[in-house]
Amino acid sequence: MNIQEMLQGKKEWRAHVARVKALPQDYQIVYNEIQKYLFRVGPVELSIGIGLLSGIVDLFEEGASLGKGVLEVTGRDVAAFCDELIKGSKTYTDIYEDSVNQAMNKATKKVTDKMK
Repeated sequence: MNIQEMLQGKKEWRAHVARVKALPQDYQIVYNEIQKYLFRVGPVELSIGIGLLSGIVDLFEEGASLGKGVLEVTGRDVAAFCDELIKGSKTYTDIYEDSVNQAMNKATKKVTDKMK
């Protein structure tokens, strides 16, 4: 990534943050929680994450313009809303689960080999 791309990325992120700050307070709170959730859980591909966050802001702007409360847009289970958005994408949770399973398989194989 060159300097121009970095500067463009920062400019786009600042514009994104400004859009979030223009949302009603309840939407901002839920957006921030969604952002935290997605940064912890996934998706792994950053480009998906940024596009996803912009899409959420689009959805929230539309909901707010229609006078809907944020939970009318997301539903009461915001984590389930997030999970549905990233369904089918490789997540950090998937990677962690894979590494745990691989470690368990190695450990089980070692024990089994020693028992022979």
